Amino acid sequence: MAFMEKPPAGKVLLDDTVPLTAQIEASQSLHSHTEYIIRVQRGVSAENSWQIVRRYSDFDLLNNSLQISTLSLPLPPKKLIGNMEREFIAERQKGLQAYLDVITTHHILSNCELVKKFLDPNSYSVNYTEIALQHVSMFFRSEPKWEVVEPLKDIGWRIRKKYFLMKIKNQPKERLMLSWADPGPDKYLSDKDLQYAVKLLSSCSHPYIYKITFATANESSALVIRPFSEKGTLKDLIYKAKPKDPFLKKYCNPKKIQGLELQQIKTYGRQILEVLKFLHEKGFPYGHLHSANVMLDGDTCKLLDLENSLLGLPSFYRSYFSQFRKINTLEGVDVHCFGHLLYEMTYGRPPDTIPVDSFPPAPSVFVVSVLESILTCEAMKNGMPTVSRLLQMPLFSDVLLTNSEKPQFKIPTKLKEALKTSKECIEKRLTEEQKLIHQHRRLTRAQSHHGSEEEKKKRKILARKKSKRSAYESGEEHSAKYSNSNNSAGSGASSPLTSPSSPTPPSTAGASSIPPAPPPPPLPPAAPPPSTEVPTQPNPQPDVSASRGALLSSIQNFQKGTLKKTQTCDYSAPRIS
Repeated sequence: MAFMEKPPAGKVLLDDTVPLTAQIEASQSLHSHTEYIIRVQRGVSAENSWQIVRRYSDFDLLNNSLQISTLSLPLPPKKLIGNMEREFIAERQKGLQAYLDVITTHHILSNCELVKKFLDPNSYSVNYTEIALQHVSMFFRSEPKWEVVEPLKDIGWRIRKKYFLMKIKNQPKERLMLSWADPGPDKYLSDKDLQYAVKLLSSCSHPYIYKITFATANESSALVIRPFSEKGTLKDLIYKAKPKDPFLKKYCNPKKIQGLELQQIKTYGRQILEVLKFLHEKGFPYGHLHSANVMLDGDTCKLLDLENSLLGLPSFYRSYFSQFRKINTLEGVDVHCFGHLLYEMTYGRPPDTIPVDSFPPAPSVFVVSVLESILTCEAMKNGMPTVSRLLQMPLFSDVLLTNSEKPQFKIPTKLKEALKTSKECIEKRLTEEQKLIHQHRRLTRAQSHHGSEEEKKKRKILARKKSKRSAYESGEEHSAKYSNSNNSAGSGASSPLTSPSSPTPPSTAGASSIPPAPPPPPLPPAAPPPSTEVPTQPNPQPDVSASRGALLSSIQNFQKGTLKKTQTCDYSAPRIS
């Protein structure tokens, strides 16, 4: 599909913020090198995965490209001799897996184009800078007063958004910045509404929104021109970075970590909350707040990139708030992102994990109070506070705003309805993604619990008990069967069964004229007694095989003639003393 063509209806565009995970499944040694087979997965669905094959030299090339970040990454060292030995390959595979784990969990590295191309070459094979240049060149054909000074390569974190330094031909000293981006996965406005809304941005006037000089859009991209600030953004101030440097170089590993002064935190925070409240009241979705989207103009913070939400671009912090189901509105997203920004202003760096368990010492307890209401585990469970609630907190309530510029942003009723529908669709996609992540987390937790050592011990103990119970029940069943067979054999005899110690009563036909019957031939011990005329002992012990064999042998060799007459003494009657 040509890049100026309209995407097919219903086409789902790739969300670049969905995390990629990588697992080395195997290695294969060829004649002169070893290849590693890697399973890459996007998001939580195992169906959305693929295999790539990489050599150590590919990892080394990637690592060299990432050195601009000045991070110390754990790539295993090179080895020229003995690098085909089995033990060395296994050890190197572990090291490469640790390297993949680091670059896929680091928030900035995992979203950079270098890592995306390494793990997903099919989705990121396009040169977006060239595409942006083509679009900008076509724009200049109809607007000849603009001129490109130079590309601002990789100053932003987005793969599909490119920046250029501009100038006006009749004002050569004035510098402007042009940004170009194509639509993202949350683009739900019609092409007509999108073009109208983007052009409307240049009419927006607010003391805390950065002025847009020119804005236009078509069905496949948007182009926005703003004044270029040499001071840079709020993030540049926090990290003491140069605005024109690449994003990885500026923000991955700052040389000095230091937060802002308390008064700066209070003033900047109040200004940002005021503009968020203004946009929420206007029904204009934002959802893209972070310190690199806040321009500094003297002592005033001004919001950037309002066009991102119109184009449906995913948020910088989406991989964080998509983990929590209570953050399911764009207003809640803005408040959560404000928590990240306030943490950066306070401590000079982003939080290590979200949610935050404990906060380092801050310039004021009021700062910690605001952070606790947004970034703690309890806040994630209960939901985000509103912007109005934050403005009433002691940290911001006493800040005096001196700017008297009257905000103006007129949005027609029809466009408001379209923006409302678009906002609902964005929130619906977020809710569905959060639901999938929640289900995956529950399944993973259950599997982890099932595979824990404690659970394995419990299952072994239960298995032993069940085995003993089955063996006992089997023995009882076998005993009952043997007893029943003996009883059925005795019930068919011509004379009643008696105990072995008592004599057998003589037959009514005259026992004196009939000699005793010879003993039957011997049978295997397991067989039941063959003769019904021979008395048997009831209820033998089934679990002692030696006793059973002796009993059967005694029964088979029994002769009535050897019995002696005895006198029975009956002690069953009660005794009266």
